[in-house]
Amino acid sequence: MSAPRIAGIVIAVALATTAARAQEDSLPPTDTLRVAVSPEAAPTTPAAPADTLHWRARHSPPKATLLSAVVPGAGQIYNRKYWKAPIVWAGLGTCVWFIQDNHREYHRYRDAYLALVDDDPATVDEFNGQYAPEQVRNVMDTYRQWRDLSYLVTGLVYMLNVVDANVDAHFVRFDVGAELSLGIGPALPVAGQGGAGLTVSLAVR
Repeated sequence: MSAPRIAGIVIAVALATTAARAQEDSLPPTDTLRVAVSPEAAPTTPAAPADTLHWRARHSPPKATLLSAVVPGAGQIYNRKYWKAPIVWAGLGTCVWFIQDNHREYHRYRDAYLALVDDDPATVDEFNGQYAPEQVRNVMDTYRQWRDLSYLVTGLVYMLNVVDANVDAHFVRFDVGAELSLGIGPALPVAGQGGAGLTVSLAVR
């Protein structure tokens, strides 16, 4: 093939390539360009679930307190501290069991004591006179004291249940994040004097 012919082919290919590029540049922008997202607009951190935000916003400490006062353990469930409800029920159930047991034993020894001191030969206590009236009375008084103490402990457990629900409800909206930090370290001024000490620092960024 001659050199002029080869040169003509090269020139024709170059002209065709230039025309194709000019045609591409004249085309309107495609949809791909319109849906491009700016890096600054992209979210950097995942958003919190809407349900969690709504639950914390509508949470009511008075309602949690009232629920625990009416039904022990219900306030803990309302606060979503589900593991605390069985503890409340177990504590109150144990107290009720002790109340019933001590009350039953108190009446048992009281009836035996009355049978011993009623001056009626036909009345016999369940111990068949094995114990003196004073001994039976001492045991009776002990069970009565234990029963009264069980009532007191039951009231304390009930009050703790209400207070716990109230305090937890107030802490529902308390945000403990990376901005709040607690540090514990040696007290350098005290250590420099040969003593031992600790420093506690609370930082809010």
